[in-house]
Amino acid sequence: MSWLFGWRRGQSAPPPDSSETPSTPQAEGGSGGNGDDKPKDKWSNFDPTGLERAARAARELDKSQHAKEALDMARLQEQTLQMEHQSKLKEYEAAVEQLKGEQIRSQGEERRKTVAEETKQHQARAQYQDKLARQRYEDQLRQQQAINEENLRKQEESVQKQEAMRKATIEHEMELRHKNELLRVDAEYKARARVERENADINREQIRLKAAEHRQTVLESIRTAGAVFGEGFRAFVSDWDKVTVTAAGLTLLAVGVYSARNATAVAGRYIEARLGKPSLVRETSRITVGEAIKHPVKVTKRVMSKPEDALEGVVLSPPLEERVRDIAIATRNTRKNRGLYRNILMYGPPGTGKTLFAKKLASHSGMDYAIMTGGDVAPMGRDGVTAMHKVFDWASTSRRGVLLFVDEADAFLRKRATEKISEDLRATLNAFLYRTGEQSNKFMLVLASNQPEQFDWAINDRIDEIVNFALPGPEERERLVRLYFDRYVLGPATGGRQRLKLAKFDYGEKCSEIAQRVEGMSGREISKLGVAWQAAAHSSEDGVLTEAMIDARVVDAVQQHLQKMDWLQREGGPESGSKVGITLPREGGAPGGQMGFAAAPGGVPLAQEALESEAGPRCLRRR
Repeated sequence: MSWLFGWRRGQSAPPPDSSETPSTPQAEGGSGGNGDDKPKDKWSNFDPTGLERAARAARELDKSQHAKEALDMARLQEQTLQMEHQSKLKEYEAAVEQLKGEQIRSQGEERRKTVAEETKQHQARAQYQDKLARQRYEDQLRQQQAINEENLRKQEESVQKQEAMRKATIEHEMELRHKNELLRVDAEYKARARVERENADINREQIRLKAAEHRQTVLESIRTAGAVFGEGFRAFVSDWDKVTVTAAGLTLLAVGVYSARNATAVAGRYIEARLGKPSLVRETSRITVGEAIKHPVKVTKRVMSKPEDALEGVVLSPPLEERVRDIAIATRNTRKNRGLYRNILMYGPPGTGKTLFAKKLASHSGMDYAIMTGGDVAPMGRDGVTAMHKVFDWASTSRRGVLLFVDEADAFLRKRATEKISEDLRATLNAFLYRTGEQSNKFMLVLASNQPEQFDWAINDRIDEIVNFALPGPEERERLVRLYFDRYVLGPATGGRQRLKLAKFDYGEKCSEIAQRVEGMSGREISKLGVAWQAAAHSSEDGVLTEAMIDARVVDAVQQHLQKMDWLQREGGPESGSKVGITLPREGGAPGGQMGFAAAPGGVPLAQEALESEAGPRCLRRR
């Protein structure tokens, strides 16, 4: 309400009433003439004009039609001023609180720094105390060790002294015993010599009497024997019939001895050819008398077994499966019709199933198989020719027919034109060529080799079928991995007979992954990998085979395979691998550190062992 005090002097206002004339200062404060006579108070200098203007403005406001709005506006202005004062007061209080918070925060930061510094000091003190304690403990250990070493040295010295004293005692005892023994022997010899000297005359007389008696006995025996034999000979000579009978008996005895010796030799050769096994034959399914006596149950099962399918339990690629099945069917029908067998050459890298297929082919055809190796021929020397004839004579006596499988045939069927072959081996090769010159209905010849180019040309002329057993492809590798994982890991783990357990992971996916990583490996190497998994489980503490253990064995097998291939390349150069169907890696190897492999030109992919379990591969079922 500042306008009440003259802030709106310029505005028009109604004139004040004449009756309300303001009193002069003289009227309020007394007569002006007598002012000096009275003492002045605190209100003597007060100017009432402001109040008069306020009163006048109030009267004018009361008479105005906007008096109420003016009062409301004045009230609002007063409230606004109060609110501004309150907001400033609150801002001041907030600034005070913020200042207090900053002080508390700074105090907390200082306290944290103080606590951290105290903690650091405590840690340093604790570390120093720990260091001192360790030094004291190490000093104690060194002192204790020194004491123990000193005690041990004293004990060793004591033991050495005792041992020296014991040895000295034993040596002294032995010396005394030896002296006593010498004295005893000396005394005995002296006593015996004295007795012999005293009894020398008696001993000589006894010897003389015994010699005379023996001479008389011998003379009487000679006289008696001469008389008896003389009378008998005179009686034998005088009787002509006795002489004739004696001569005939001696003649018959000589004829009997000679005939028995020859008959025994002939019978032995017959029995050896019919029932025995030649020395060159390592393994055979033909039943012998010795085997029947040693293993009667096994022989009975073999006799009662039925012919198997040639491809049963064997992993094959489709092209090779078709060709092998044709060979098996032809061989079986040839035996039934008593036809002439065809000779087969199987070549390829080691461990690709050549021996297995030969056994399966013999079982499917109803024939007996006999396995011999070329490395056994050369050490026989001059006896090689005889041993070779015995093998074919033995094979010709079989009623079922014999599949003669020669493993590593290039060991003795080499080219005769070279100078590396000995005369004995050359003669043995000639004997082999003589017995295989014509096709037979008694035996079937199957040769296996890793280097068929070393064969003599006459051997190549006797071959009717050539089959390449190359390394397994991707599908065959996966089937082999699943097979051996099932045989060596899943079977024992689920059978409960062995201390072997298997961790939980995707077996099918793991087998597929391993099949990709073992590229270039043969079936034999994959089977050894399965045995390595089983050995890893057996070597663990709890007998559990984990995925990490399987991967570790796979990595080791792959590295070993690469090392073998590197040795092969260094030994014979790149050409050595191509001879057996292996493509050796170039510098740097295959991508990813793997070694690439390929079959020989014109070759047929894999033939490989895959004996299924009775319930089938669990890997394939779990997938």
